[in-house]
Amino acid sequence: MFELALKLRPHIKNLRQLKKNKTAMVGLIIILFLVFVALFAPFVAPHDPYKQNLEKTLLLPCKEYPMGTDELGRCILSRIIFGTRISLQIGIIVTGLTACIGVLLGMMAGYYGGILDEIIMRIVDILLAFPGLVLALAIAGLLGPGLFNVMFALTIVGWTGYARVVRGSVLSVKEKEFVEAARAIGAGDMHILLCHILPNVVTPIIVMVTLGMGNVILAAASLSFLGLGAQPPTPEWGTMLNNGRAFMRMAPYLTTFPGMAIMITVLAFNLLGDGLRDIFL
Repeated sequence: MFELALKLRPHIKNLRQLKKNKTAMVGLIIILFLVFVALFAPFVAPHDPYKQNLEKTLLLPCKEYPMGTDELGRCILSRIIFGTRISLQIGIIVTGLTACIGVLLGMMAGYYGGILDEIIMRIVDILLAFPGLVLALAIAGLLGPGLFNVMFALTIVGWTGYARVVRGSVLSVKEKEFVEAARAIGAGDMHILLCHILPNVVTPIIVMVTLGMGNVILAAASLSFLGLGAQPPTPEWGTMLNNGRAFMRMAPYLTTFPGMAIMITVLAFNLLGDGLRDIFL
């Protein structure tokens, strides 16, 4: 592990260049703010996001309710704040799982080749033959509504991109002299993969993970909007958009504020991902 850390030091030093990229720093600041809001949601939210008050339904934004209330008198701002926690959890869990699965299978396919490579890449080709969101919609529809099922569906769909990119990088790196030298002195396959190949293919993975977070959050909100994700009364942004459709004319803020939350979050991850891509690739 110490040797792996030494191999990754140049990539860590490159992160210092991120300060020079203003748009990437804007994205990073927004993400840090969202993380802070998610961690301290119970202290930041002005009201209980689940508490109903039928005497204050569909209130316009005011001092007590800065983003108004919904059809059940619940504070929209508080629900968006708690929705930040749910959306980031989905993004972190799904992106982490897809990255781990994709990197593992991609490294195995690229390093060992042969029949294993053929099996893994043909599975990737089959999954990539379908639009990702449509396939996730079909899987989530078969499993039934719920956040766990949505995360499972997005994980099944999302690992293919990582596997393809990592396989291509491993195919070129494994022919390098330092890999041949490690193999010549008797290093095992696991040591070579972790200490010699992985540090040299990690840069596209970092960029893909950052950009993938925004895509996962957007896809999860889309599935929740269609009724397959979080179920009421869970304060999830896509579910809030779905609930606000019926009141778009009389209370457009019911959909405007959750939509802005989704847009700003996805934009922040895209800005940071673009900045990392400029540094590493």
